[in-house]
Amino acid sequence: MKFIDEAKIEVIAGDGGNGVASFCREKFRPFGGPDGGDGGKGGSIWAVADRNINTLVDYRFSKLHKARNGENGRGSDCYGKGADDIMLRMPVGTLIIDQNDGEIVADLTEHGQQVLLAKGGEGGWGNIHFKTSTNRAPRQKTEGKEGERRELRLELKVLADVGLLGMPNAGKSTFITAVSNARPKIADYPFTTLHPNLGMVRVSHEKSFVIADIPGLIEGAAEGAGLGIQFLRHLQRTRLLLHIVDLAPFDNVDPVKEAKAIVKELQKYDESLYEKPRWLVLNKLDMVPEDERKKRVKDFIKRFGWKGPVYEISALTRDGCEELVQDIYHYLAEQKQLEQRVEASPQMEEAARGINSIDPDDPRFKILD
Repeated sequence: MKFIDEAKIEVIAGDGGNGVASFCREKFRPFGGPDGGDGGKGGSIWAVADRNINTLVDYRFSKLHKARNGENGRGSDCYGKGADDIMLRMPVGTLIIDQNDGEIVADLTEHGQQVLLAKGGEGGWGNIHFKTSTNRAPRQKTEGKEGERRELRLELKVLADVGLLGMPNAGKSTFITAVSNARPKIADYPFTTLHPNLGMVRVSHEKSFVIADIPGLIEGAAEGAGLGIQFLRHLQRTRLLLHIVDLAPFDNVDPVKEAKAIVKELQKYDESLYEKPRWLVLNKLDMVPEDERKKRVKDFIKRFGWKGPVYEISALTRDGCEELVQDIYHYLAEQKQLEQRVEASPQMEEAARGINSIDPDDPRFKILD
């Protein structure tokens, strides 16, 4: 299936049915009174997050989604039938944006999450609602309301814990193949990876995390060089970035220059993404003579000016990969626990003290000058 991470659609909810002005004309009831029913409600359009879908390809070719109108009311107190709602299933991680004002309509981050995109119009009232003691034969009725209409832009940002950065042919696809269940295309030419790949890394039976591999970046990506930076959005939800560097490049290319170019393009794209925790992973050490490895690694770190965590691996032979995977899992676990404590801390403190709010009139507080 072709990977599509952007799409534009138009959603049109159904109009409500009209109410009707009708009077009962049954035998032995010559003045039966008003019996006009209400119109039915128009169909609404909903977005539903589905973890079994991983692309927006269905919405690239099916751009218009229109719900049915509600039926008009009829006599004999018959109400019009309401139209069925339309459920649009989208991948988990889809961001829905209003095309006209740029407002974020929804962010689908959990499986089964439902969001109303366009509300169906309410049905009109029949004359049965206008009967009073002084108006025994009302002829009033109301029209059904129009359904909402919206033009939306869909952007898919994959949900992953760890994201891979690097130049084309840095060994990202080989690495994700070595440590996870992902099986991306691997070849000895640039831009083998044309779309993001997700892999589940299983540390133990009950311990795992998700890693994302995106197409390689090159210098000038922010201006559209190579595949550009269109896939960097898929790293915005990650907790950790792995900057994979080819330490044994062909054609005498300087790996330090390439690594600095990646960091520069990352900062151009999004400052918050640039500020994310990032680890340096020096790959393809199996292609460096053993007696030169320490010297080459030390020289790279010094010229690159790196002061963060450094890992030396060979994705092909899997040397050093197990240690890296274990450290990633422990880091992610610590981050999740820290976030949980931060979220729970204010609530726990207030609950323990029996304080629901900071009220200056509360006798338990004393304002000090």
